[in-house]
Amino acid sequence: MPRDRDEPPAVRVYTVCDESKYLIVRNVPSLGCGDDLANLFGTYGPVEECKPMDAENCEPYTDVFFIKFSQVSNARFAKRKLDESVFLGNRLQVTYAPHFESLLDTKEKLEVRRKEVLGRVKSSAARPQGTSQYSLPQGSSNGNQHQMNSNKREYVKTIHASHSGDPRFSHVPSNKDYFPSESMNATVKLVREKLDKIQSGGDNSNAAAASKKPRVDNRRRI
Repeated sequence: MPRDRDEPPAVRVYTVCDESKYLIVRNVPSLGCGDDLANLFGTYGPVEECKPMDAENCEPYTDVFFIKFSQVSNARFAKRKLDESVFLGNRLQVTYAPHFESLLDTKEKLEVRRKEVLGRVKSSAARPQGTSQYSLPQGSSNGNQHQMNSNKREYVKTIHASHSGDPRFSHVPSNKDYFPSESMNATVKLVREKLDKIQSGGDNSNAAAASKKPRVDNRRRI
């Protein structure tokens, strides 16, 4: 973070040459907690070695530890999660240590990185431009929609055919009493009479509206 508000924050870009499976952890409390520190870093990958570095300069009452992971990806993940984290009251400072790598370690690291880049390039080239790897093709979605519509039409036709042949769904004329109770038949008759009046009144109003001539507005506009 910048010391002054007007000063822009510093940005550090790491390349594959800066990364390493070797880490240096500073500001570790001098409490003999090497095993606890190894267990903490071991949650992010197998730790092959964890030992204090007596030759490194450090603050009073603190130690510096050297940690070696089996893979660079595990060290990268551990540094991302544990750098500037609090461990037994102290804020850890985790840095890469590529200067401890041998020629074989550097060769292996570059080869793994080359395979990762090639895999990403091939996966991006295999997908069509402007589409995501999780999106469905347009033809398949249109085909599914058409299939759903056709199934719906077939279902409606089947239901209509089954109801047309069933006597329970036959139309009952208005002058027929089909309830065993006389009060229910009287209620149905009254409702039908009201519906007939409403329908006849609507037809008359539509005819009257159609016969009226449109009024011409001759008022003078200001």
